[in-house]
Amino acid sequence: METIQLKQDLLFCQLEELSNDEQQLVRKAMQATDNSYSPYSKFRVGAALRLADGTEIIGANQENAAFPVTLCAERTAIFAAQAQYPAQPIVALAVAARNENGFTEDPVTPCGSCRQVILEIEQRYNQPVKIYLYGTRGVYVINTVRDLLPLCFVEESMG
Repeated sequence: METIQLKQDLLFCQLEELSNDEQQLVRKAMQATDNSYSPYSKFRVGAALRLADGTEIIGANQENAAFPVTLCAERTAIFAAQAQYPAQPIVALAVAARNENGFTEDPVTPCGSCRQVILEIEQRYNQPVKIYLYGTRGVYVINTVRDLLPLCFVEESMG
């Protein structure tokens, strides 16, 4: 038997330490929380993504009384981008969340379904998606979703 160690390096910084473009994307994600429809959980999540051509698209979580048909902010933004600009790779994604007390102190990470969708986007365009996760204490900067999903299921897994 052998132990295999997995290691991911994540950058943790203050919002002001990011470039102006990065800050703008995070702020768009924060604003997108206003578009959340979350009458049940009161947990508002916003996402903003940037395409290779500079186009920015936002998304927000959309709840339903039947929770399995709820959609996360990340997926609403990604699916909108894919429907409108299928030839454009997604190069960056920012996520912010707030509850009834305001924005979360710690950054909120994408759920497993969203991680898998981001992974498929990385594979589709053969390039990483840089991810910015906002919390009032700071921002996680992640260079690829594989750092959040190290043992991932991809097309090659079915070979």
